[in-house]
Amino acid sequence: MATAANCLRHGTVPVSANLQHQQPRRNNCMVNMAGNRNMRLMGGYGKASNKSGMITCAGRDISDFIGGDLVRFDLGQWLSDVEEHKALAVYSPHEGGYEGRYLNRLTYQGYYFLDLSARGLGDPETTLTKVHPVCPAHLGKQPIARWYFPPEVDYRLAALPPKAKGLVVWIIEAKVLSKAELQFLALLPTLRPKVRVIAECGNWRRFMWKPLKEISGLTEIKE
Repeated sequence: MATAANCLRHGTVPVSANLQHQQPRRNNCMVNMAGNRNMRLMGGYGKASNKSGMITCAGRDISDFIGGDLVRFDLGQWLSDVEEHKALAVYSPHEGGYEGRYLNRLTYQGYYFLDLSARGLGDPETTLTKVHPVCPAHLGKQPIARWYFPPEVDYRLAALPPKAKGLVVWIIEAKVLSKAELQFLALLPTLRPKVRVIAECGNWRRFMWKPLKEISGLTEIKE
C-alpha cells in the first residue's frame, strides 16, 4: 500500500495496476509470400495454408487484395446489367465511397443523374411522374400553404441535352420503401424508356447489385 501511494504521488502507476488494464492480444498469422515478403492477416479474417505463397480466405478473391477501391473488375458487367435490366437494387459497404466508381462510369456513358432520398419522398408515382403538391412548414405562425411542383422525372427529361444518353434516378435509403413502391420503381423504365433506376436497398461487404424486379417480387429470384 505504501509503494502504491508513493507511486501515485510522483505521477507513476505501479505495475500491479497496469495488469488489470492490459488488452487481450489478437491472434495474428504470418504467411510467407513469394520473394520473402510477409503478409499479416488478422485472426478471424483469413486462413493461412502450410504451403509457401498460398493464402486461403473464405469468400474472397483477387479483387480484395489488388487495387482496393481503385480497381473494379466488374464495371463491364455493371454497365451491361444497367442496360439489360434498366432498374437495379444495389448494396454497398457500410463505409461508403464504393458506389461512386459505378456512378462515374455511368456518367462517362452520357447519363445524367437525379439524386433522391427515399425518406420523405412520398408516393414515388406521384412525385416522379405527376404534378404533386408540397406543403411547406408553417411553424404555427404562417398560414398553411400548398405549392405545386412539376413531375421530377419528366421535368428533367425535358431539360436533358440532345446528346444525353438518358437519366439515372439514383435513390438512397431505398430500404425504407414498401414492396409496392419498389415495384413501381422497377416498372418506371418501361413508362419512361430513357430512365434508369438505381435503388440503394441495403448494405453488404462488397458492392453488389440485383435486378430490382427480383427484389420487389415481380419476377422469381434466380439462384
